Amino acid sequence: MPRVYSSFDLVAAHHARNLLESMGIRAEVRNERLASAMGELPPAECQAEVWVRDEQEAKRAEQLLREGAPVSGPAWRCAGCGERLEPQFTQCWRCGETRR
Repeated sequence: MPRVYSSFDLVAAHHARNLLESMGIRAEVRNERLASAMGELPPAECQAEVWVRDEQEAKRAEQLLREGAPVSGPAWRCAGCGERLEPQFTQCWRCGETRR
């Protein structure tokens, strides 16, 4: 299982895992609770880490984390206010209406 991402920000690590999982790459977060040991352990060893379970998916996972998940689909128009929105958005920034 190769490590593909590490961060002192636990939320960022879980976001990375969620992104990979949404693209069909099985991953897990490790070292979630080591931040409290910083000082006793070297800081670099206390980062939350994302590991992929399939070694063959590591390069693809690193690329997705570097470039982001591809966005596909057409732009959409909000039913509440008529605002045109890009496909990656599921809620209108202007009125808060969710995409249908």
